[in-house]
Amino acid sequence: MSSVVIGNHILGRLREIGVDTIFGVPGDFNMPLLDLIEDNPKLTFCGNSNELNASYAADGYARIRGAGAIVTTFGVGELSAINGVAGSFSETSPVIHIVGSPRSAHHKETPLLHHTLGDGDFDVFHRMASLVTVASVSLTLDNAISEIDRVIETAFIQKRPGYISIPVDLIKETVQVSSMIHPLQILPARNTQRTQLLVLKQILKLIQSAQRPVIVVDGCVLRHQLQTEAVDFIHHTGFPTFSAPMGKGIVDASFSNYRGIYCGKLSLKGVAEEMEKSDLLIELGSIKSDFNTGSFSYGLENVKTISLHSSCTIIDHAQFPGVGMHELLPLLTAVLPVTKSQLELPSRIKPAPIDDSSVEITHDYFWNKVHQYILPNSVIVSETGTSGFGIFNMESTLGASYIGQILWCSIGYSVGAALGAALADRKRKVYLFVGDGSFQLTAQEISVFIRKGLTPVIFLLNNDGYLTEKMINGPYRDYNNLPMWEYSKSLTYFGGNLEINKSNGKSPSIIGLEVQVNTRSEFEKTMVQVNQEPNKIHFLEVVMPQFDAPQVLSILAADLK
Repeated sequence: MSSVVIGNHILGRLREIGVDTIFGVPGDFNMPLLDLIEDNPKLTFCGNSNELNASYAADGYARIRGAGAIVTTFGVGELSAINGVAGSFSETSPVIHIVGSPRSAHHKETPLLHHTLGDGDFDVFHRMASLVTVASVSLTLDNAISEIDRVIETAFIQKRPGYISIPVDLIKETVQVSSMIHPLQILPARNTQRTQLLVLKQILKLIQSAQRPVIVVDGCVLRHQLQTEAVDFIHHTGFPTFSAPMGKGIVDASFSNYRGIYCGKLSLKGVAEEMEKSDLLIELGSIKSDFNTGSFSYGLENVKTISLHSSCTIIDHAQFPGVGMHELLPLLTAVLPVTKSQLELPSRIKPAPIDDSSVEITHDYFWNKVHQYILPNSVIVSETGTSGFGIFNMESTLGASYIGQILWCSIGYSVGAALGAALADRKRKVYLFVGDGSFQLTAQEISVFIRKGLTPVIFLLNNDGYLTEKMINGPYRDYNNLPMWEYSKSLTYFGGNLEINKSNGKSPSIIGLEVQVNTRSEFEKTMVQVNQEPNKIHFLEVVMPQFDAPQVLSILAADLK
């Protein structure tokens, strides 16, 4: 027999899945767990400005590290976070949500306790959470160890959030375990071998008979951390390869067979024309959401299709459950013919050259220019709205990872997500692109960037209001307007230059540029200086024409009216 403290068991399991930073907000029901986190030399607690921001940060962290975690308090805290957790469910990001709840006795006696609805139902929030998680539990002394493992294993394998509610009196409670604690079982199940062999044969037959096969890589490759396997397959085949918006960054733009972003009618004209000449479409981890497919405008209805997913394979209209791409994709690469495709590919289609007739910072100029200043191996975080769509056809940076919410589309997500990504890997430069409207929802996390000594480059795109909404409805309606802020003073306002924040051995960020840029020459001069000071946090307010938008967004907005 051996013993373990329940709270420490949770933390140990989080370490097993790669988590070393946990996000959240203190509350009276979770603080004993925060004690354990703060006393653990292998873990860091990142206190956030609110629980919603913490959930965004945990999601951004998970996009880089493979999993994330957030700690909130019962009721008020967890409901504040549930929008972000739902976004992680929608976009398949494994975030473990740990909730400190009232004492075990209170769950039985149901007194009129703070943070409850006052109706005696202490399980209501757990039931809410169960709808946006793949596994959830309200722990008891008897089930704690096995249920913690079940929730974390399920969430990690299925790449969706998990929920663990733990009564405050159980956090430091010691329980006996009958044997050694074994490692988590977090590998996906083996494929059904007989079916897999049949699938391999059918795929090879289709590939051998195709004259113009193409590959589209998509977001589930990223979520299931299969980038290496996907790139090996793409390199081995030599087939023309496109990326869906949610799969941006999987394939390096320098690959000879990389052809650009395909998003139906939102694609660059030449890209769409090239894609739609194919006679076999091989999809890797596709996510057929509206914004990821150009409002479902893929022009490939009559093309033979092979779709590899995490839990099944689809060949035309035949579905093969239990044959997931984790195992199938490397096998397929191994049995392909040694000779690469000999298709002659023209020069890759790129956005039209920058219009030099203006000094204004238009979207056409900005997204064709800014990539020149982004460092290799960086993390690029974009917000729902103009930046999210502007990033579609921006030239990819070598080794960069791209983070955005193309399916859930919760505005304000990017600020918290960039914080999480920056803490997930401090060696990588983070570039955050956020609009003025979205920034006003989650601006408080700038103070956490500074407190944690992080060095992102933050681009605040200021077009004076909710431009995406204006393009859909009510361009001159007051509900689409915002109070103007002095955005370029954000680092100062959030305490970046206060001596009290630099005392007591703290190591906050070194404040770099806080500037408003109005012209192209100002922007370019500023970016040169930004790259000369990589160890500082920089904030650029980029002023743009009020109704100027990326072409992708203009096309999409017309559909949404």
